[in-house]
Amino acid sequence: MRLGFATLGCPGAALDDVLALAQGNKFTGLELRAAPDEFTNTGLSPAERRELRGRIEDAGLEIFAISSYVRLCAVEEQPLEAHLELAADLGALGVRVFPGDDTDADTGTPDGPSAGEIRALDRVTSASREVPILLETHDSHSTARQVAAFCALLDTDAPGHRVRALWDSSHTWSHGETAAESYALLRPWLELVQFKQADSRQDYRPVAIDEGDFPIHDLLTALDGTHYPLSLEWELKWHPHLPSLAETLPAVHAWLGDGSVK
Repeated sequence: MRLGFATLGCPGAALDDVLALAQGNKFTGLELRAAPDEFTNTGLSPAERRELRGRIEDAGLEIFAISSYVRLCAVEEQPLEAHLELAADLGALGVRVFPGDDTDADTGTPDGPSAGEIRALDRVTSASREVPILLETHDSHSTARQVAAFCALLDTDAPGHRVRALWDSSHTWSHGETAAESYALLRPWLELVQFKQADSRQDYRPVAIDEGDFPIHDLLTALDGTHYPLSLEWELKWHPHLPSLAETLPAVHAWLGDGSVK
């Protein structure tokens, strides 16, 4: 299993600390949060990018994604190109983007694309880098159905596009899809799978590994026999009540290993 974690779970941590967390807990991949307050950001010089890539590769790790805050459907201009360039320089598998469509948009319906999806189509077709754009099941497109509908639109209107699906399995679960349903919908475009613990009794609030009811067994069953990277998205940056990654990572192997929630 290609198992990694997002640096969202250790906000502001130094590279040395992130590498130690990964190596000490037998994680082999990283999702690097790209932000001005992190060691990964689009302002890095060419020399800094080479050093960062070398340090991660020398540690035996791969970069699953550069986690940007680009909103593909947004009205405002978005720094997609800068993040694609950063991902290419670091050897990342892709750039995570959010859909970010207007909250009133009726997305993923047979009535045709929303105005935001048309903007996203334009951005995708004009992107110059050959780095995959990883569209997360998030915000306006939190279901696999919505992301799959948009990807199918791209297949028709922008053949050869580089958009792939990043399946945040907690989001699709919280919107009523089973893991089997979401996987079947996203499979033609799927590139990366995120998971986290949450409690449906608390409006899907992120919680410690042993305190929630996310159906991890169902996710692992749906992915059985596949080789997608699997990444823990521990949202400590936004949910400071969560335990640290240092406390959480050792428990993840047991959670995945028996496929059950305590």
